[in-house]
Amino acid sequence: MATSIAAERRLLGDDFALIANSHHPALAALSAEDALALARLLRDQRDRLRGMVHSNRRARRGKGEPRATAGHDPALLRRKQVFAAALKRVNARIELLHGEARRAYHAAALKEALARKQAARAHHPGAGATAGGGMRAKASGKRRTRMDPRSIGSISQAGRNAQARRDG
Repeated sequence: MATSIAAERRLLGDDFALIANSHHPALAALSAEDALALARLLRDQRDRLRGMVHSNRRARRGKGEPRATAGHDPALLRRKQVFAAALKRVNARIELLHGEARRAYHAAALKEALARKQAARAHHPGAGATAGGGMRAKASGKRRTRMDPRSIGSISQAGRNAQARRDG
């Protein structure tokens, strides 16, 4: 449930100055570094109050150190919720700022890539075999064996000579 600024001011008193910058328009005017510093401060306050609420809850159950402040303190819980809501607003602003920076970085990178692509020479491969050039000799896939031309026909001549000896 959202808490009004007037209710936050009543609840926090002097500590309202810590979260005053977490409301608009002051939040929109913060730079990224200031927003990070404010988030760190709010996180510390929220964690401190969360620890106090937790230790009070343990003391009420009889598990923690018994203290005089161990009673049920709903104002302490509401104070923690106010700091948590302020931290949520500041974190959203930080995410918005980082998103703008991220988008600007990626846009610049894409523009550089486009410039490199446009500056590169266009690659146009050859068209390959086309019609209209007539028939072309196609290389044979058979193996070619080289042999001495003087030995061509010597086997068949040897067969003729052997046959002549038998007949003769």
